[in-house]
Amino acid sequence: MRFRIVYDRFCRLRVRCAGFTREQGFAVEAALSGLPRVETVEANYRTAGILIMYQKGGRGDVIKALREMDIKQLATEPIPETVAADDEFRRQLTVMIVKKAVSRLFIPLPVRNIITLFRALKYVGKALDSLFDCRIDVAVLDGASVSASILTGDYSTASSVMFLLRLSDLLEEYTRKRTKLSLSEQLALNVDRVWLKTEGEPVSVPFSQVKPGDKIIVYAGCVIPFDGTVVEGEAMVNQASMMGESEAVHKKAVDSVFAGTAVEVGTPTILVKSAPDESRLSRIISLIDESESLKAGVQSRAEKLADSIVPYSFLGFALSYAVTHNIQRALSVLMVDFSCAIKLSTPISVISAMREAAEGGAVVKGGKYLEAYAEADTMVFDKTGTLTNAAPKVTDIVPFNGYDRDYVLKTAACLEEHFPHSMASAVVKCAEEENLLHEEEHAEVEYLEAHGIVTRLNGERAVIGSAHFIFEDEGVPVTAEQREAIDERSVGKSSIFLAIGGKLAGMLVIDDPIRSDASEIIGRLRECGIKRICMLTGDAEPAAKRVADSLGLDMYISQVLPEHKCEYVKALKSNGHKVIMIGDGINDTPALAAADVSVAMGAGSDIARQVADIALTRDGLIQLVHLRRLSEALMKRINSNYGFIVGFNSALILLGISGIVTPAALALLHNGSTIIVSARSMTKLPNVETGLLK
Repeated sequence: MRFRIVYDRFCRLRVRCAGFTREQGFAVEAALSGLPRVETVEANYRTAGILIMYQKGGRGDVIKALREMDIKQLATEPIPETVAADDEFRRQLTVMIVKKAVSRLFIPLPVRNIITLFRALKYVGKALDSLFDCRIDVAVLDGASVSASILTGDYSTASSVMFLLRLSDLLEEYTRKRTKLSLSEQLALNVDRVWLKTEGEPVSVPFSQVKPGDKIIVYAGCVIPFDGTVVEGEAMVNQASMMGESEAVHKKAVDSVFAGTAVEVGTPTILVKSAPDESRLSRIISLIDESESLKAGVQSRAEKLADSIVPYSFLGFALSYAVTHNIQRALSVLMVDFSCAIKLSTPISVISAMREAAEGGAVVKGGKYLEAYAEADTMVFDKTGTLTNAAPKVTDIVPFNGYDRDYVLKTAACLEEHFPHSMASAVVKCAEEENLLHEEEHAEVEYLEAHGIVTRLNGERAVIGSAHFIFEDEGVPVTAEQREAIDERSVGKSSIFLAIGGKLAGMLVIDDPIRSDASEIIGRLRECGIKRICMLTGDAEPAAKRVADSLGLDMYISQVLPEHKCEYVKALKSNGHKVIMIGDGINDTPALAAADVSVAMGAGSDIARQVADIALTRDGLIQLVHLRRLSEALMKRINSNYGFIVGFNSALILLGISGIVTPAALALLHNGSTIIVSARSMTKLPNVETGLLK
């Protein structure tokens, strides 16, 4: 492809090339987005421009890909649903405005009045429904204002009011739909491969190859990818994201399980009932529905306030008429109300902030979690895979009691591959790099919540896990000489231990370097108002102290069990702190569930991402700062909207009662201001991205 570079600075590359179609533009975006260090790609078919945002070191790959790319040979991509939603909104808005203009220019006034009467029936019907349900809400106010205008012969005002109400409805519907689609893209289950049960050993196969009637094995810590029925084994399944149950549910043979729920303990075999796409789609829909039901407290208060104001609008109408004896002036109170703008702008602000968070790499599962994130004063981190690098490496393997080094690594990898965690991945990757094939020689593996895996290997009990699990819980003996070797080889690093038949087989030392951006992020979080930053980890004291001292944390606890993490979070809350918990592993889930708001890292385990209130979709910690600034900016926007709505509408009512402004003009100004506030609520929150780029 021939192209010209027009901008190339700060990991931001913009090029111009020969023209391409809209569909080809989507194909270009898909092709370049697949490069390892590329963050975002935007291809504009109107200007034939391509904007690529990449990480350091990625420029060469981007330039090479552009040179080798043949746009005409790329498979065209379908128009994304979000883009289709934008097109449909523009079409509906254009049609609405054109119809309004054509009606005023070409349709006779008597006919327009009949059309106005017909359209008014919809608003009158909604008002009557509310009254029959003993509610005096915004629907009653809308119906009353439209009806009063028609009864006084002011059809023009009634028509204008209904037009602006329809426009507000269209704007709200578009915002909700657009946000739903953005969230659905982020909330899709990231399940690439599953374990298929065969006559022999389980086989790892692509997710898309599984069909109804197949049997799959789901290990502890993994998400169930399909709707189905348990046919073998038992498990404790976390169904909070699907059913809202706070405790894991025991599942046994013939019990149904649902796509998107997560196995906490056990290894069930599941008979698949639904096709992959159907399960994934139904899961996305249920999560989005849940997201919209988890309203922020400020949003719920706004809706209650909006409905509570309505009776006072009718009282104002009555008092105004009693004082002025002028129906037109009294109507001004009905034409202008506070509730409409409050009830519309607040949820739009919340949903738009959730959409912005999703675009920034964080899926927020409910508006109330953004509010809690803004109010929090304490942040508690797990260490491994959170404050430390998400891709730790095995740096040393120490065999004991006559076991071979390669055998220790091979066996450890064989056990750890079933459980998605950063340290487990490090062991598996090390075995792969050394070409150590590890055939399944063990019996069914079981993950124990106290940091370990248990199985039977050649008839002997085999366990792998932390020092606490192996030496204290399992009681595996360790000699003074072995203890000296362990202390010497693992200073400042993390270690996991393998024991077979009650004897220590070996130690795997893992270098878990601190994230390069961790220190800077901790500083930024303090600038954002986080007063207390803590770390809880199951690692040994030296490794924990190294991280805590390097980052200047307020407090840390090492060798802590999952239930103790949970207890510490609860203790912080009982002392009046608002707590954010950040973790990535199965052992973090109790603490995640106990916090005021919880965050799962982008490379975290499936169950952590299901339990957490916020799931990061990108690796790194910068999203934590982004979320803080985003949530605080959201609260400021909502309060700013309140101030404007109260001030502006109060002024309109006074102008209407005094007779300075007509009811028609009041309706136009009021509804126009509502649309402006709502449209402003859809825009990106100020100073969020700018702050991140400083």
